[in-house]
Amino acid sequence: MAGSPTPAETDTPATALGPTALVLGTFSAAGTWAFLIPWTVLAGALAITFGAMGIHYARQGTGRMWTAAAGTTLGAVGLIGTVTLVWGMS
Repeated sequence: MAGSPTPAETDTPATALGPTALVLGTFSAAGTWAFLIPWTVLAGALAITFGAMGIHYARQGTGRMWTAAAGTTLGAVGLIGTVTLVWGMS
């Protein structure tokens, strides 16, 4: 057998929080300008949540800090941009 059957420390689901936040944050920030309002609000809120959890786990040594921080930032930009756009239209 080439691999080890025991899981490594990097096999935790916490390593996926940063990249997931980055993808959702990118969609949220780009979707604001394409008027995909319901999806950008949801993606922005999830990006902020997953990014905050990713930052927490990255501080403990699991996952990467830059992907979690970038996802959180992009999610906040997308969410704030969408809320500002909707507020300006009303």
